[in-house]
Amino acid sequence: MHLSASTLKGNKVRNPKGENLGTVEDFVLDTSTGEVSYAVLSFGGVMGLGDKLFAVPLQAMQTDTEHHEFILDESKERLERAPGFDKDHWPDTADDKWHQQVRTYYNL
Repeated sequence: MHLSASTLKGNKVRNPKGENLGTVEDFVLDTSTGEVSYAVLSFGGVMGLGDKLFAVPLQAMQTDTEHHEFILDESKERLERAPGFDKDHWPDTADDKWHQQVRTYYNL
């Protein structure tokens, strides 16, 4: 399936239990392959303030096209413990060690 990134930004992310896990804020591309590596989710905070961002490998999520959502098989508690960052201090997405840490967390 091919969808434009702009139609996916802002989509909700939930787990199979139906719990809200956040919103897709952005995507990280692998420029060497042209593939989307991560969806950047915002989670927590109130009205956009204090949100923590998480890079979630796209392979860890399923697309629910009927409801315009992503499904991530994680609990809220586990997502809160995931490698995250704040919107003004993104990690070095070119750092292979960071990529491995994120992929390991999601068992990929």
